[in-house]
Amino acid sequence: MAQSVEKAFKITNKALTKESSRRPSSGSAVDMTEGSTFIHIISFALPMFLGYLFQQFYSMVDTIIVGKFLGVHALAGVGSTGAISFMIIGFCTGICSGFSIPVAQAFGAGNRHSLRKYFAMSIWLTLFFSVFLTFFVCLFTADILRAMNTQPDIFQFAYDYIFIVFAGIPATLLYNLSSSVIRSLGDSKTPVYFLLLSSLLNIVLDLYTIAVLKMGVEGAALATVFSQLVSGILCTAYMFKRFEIIRIGRKDMSLNTGHMKRLILMGLPMGLQYTITAVGNVILQASVNGLGYAAVAATTAGSKIRLFFCTPYDALGGTMATFSGQNVGAKKPDRVKKGLREATLLGFGYSVIGLALMFVLGNRLCLMFLDPGETEIIGMAEFFLIADAAFGFFLTVVNTYRFSIQGMGYSGLAMLAGIMEMIGRSAVAFLAVPVFGFYAACFAAPLAWVLADMFLIPASASCIKKLREKAVNL
Repeated sequence: MAQSVEKAFKITNKALTKESSRRPSSGSAVDMTEGSTFIHIISFALPMFLGYLFQQFYSMVDTIIVGKFLGVHALAGVGSTGAISFMIIGFCTGICSGFSIPVAQAFGAGNRHSLRKYFAMSIWLTLFFSVFLTFFVCLFTADILRAMNTQPDIFQFAYDYIFIVFAGIPATLLYNLSSSVIRSLGDSKTPVYFLLLSSLLNIVLDLYTIAVLKMGVEGAALATVFSQLVSGILCTAYMFKRFEIIRIGRKDMSLNTGHMKRLILMGLPMGLQYTITAVGNVILQASVNGLGYAAVAATTAGSKIRLFFCTPYDALGGTMATFSGQNVGAKKPDRVKKGLREATLLGFGYSVIGLALMFVLGNRLCLMFLDPGETEIIGMAEFFLIADAAFGFFLTVVNTYRFSIQGMGYSGLAMLAGIMEMIGRSAVAFLAVPVFGFYAACFAAPLAWVLADMFLIPASASCIKKLREKAVNL
């Protein structure tokens, strides 16, 4: 009897210690393992939505100013780099998001020591990727553009713009790592504040470098990189000052192969997921580039507007990565399933609204990038937007299910969904675009989402089943 009481006391004490360690003494970290799943998802997703909105806003400003001040060829040149930019910058975003998953799981489990160690090792890995990626990507930028069949009349615009963006990879990694770690602790608001400041700065610098200094597309690229650097520095400074739970010391920074291995196993698949998906985009972009500047300009304008309207899907995806990560750490797989269902239903509702908005506003939105006289290009861009929005239902599933799988710790499976997307886009590029032209390219992304969903839905069910079995066996 005494042994049973002693055992019960130890278990209770351990639980109380865990709960206490989960509550940081400073900062605004949020424990998403307790309370209403719906409220947590909404309150976390809304700031993320605003953040993505601002991010797309200042990316859109680049395009608007380039199109209005520098002409349609400069617009097409900048737009033709969209796929390659997504491939490289998406890899940076993916690995940083992957690095934050073990941090979220350690936070959910209440393990402060492991949390700080994962964060410290992610800093070392981010420094390595900053040097490695910047050097090799800048070295082969021109070769990649040629391989993408970038047309001679827009090649120089494309190179001048994207080379500077790639030179700013360290700034991109700085912001993405700091913001991902902050979000892994349940705080989705703070990164938004710095993005807002960055957005305003980007607009001012765009106008100054292009309209006043006459720097051309180089000015737009410099404005983007500098704004990203500012938001990264501010986000990092805030993170170290505000969150005592991640203040690392010299001991934490000592290399640990076990923690590094897990970070790489989480980060690389998430980064490669973006890259693999982008390979399909690059192949598709190359086929569109061969159709001439009108098709490229229409795709550029349509893609920018699409990214703007896809921000709610992105926010729900990012929310589910953190939500799933924390609840997996707390060993609550049923809570993960419930949150996934609620996030998906929210996305379905928005997809209906998004399609209606495209029918009503699609033509007017295209005028932000194109002159009213470019009636043929405007019509092409509007068709692109409506075709895309009609499949928003499938994009919802792609984001909520894939990011949930990543948060659960199965990044490799999420990467396979990227392969399905690549197959879809590549099939359209090789088989449909040569026959049906621009209008076939409009259905490349929807086909990619459908194929990814066919894999993600059963994969998610399998992951949750495995987590339940692990929880039962503990």
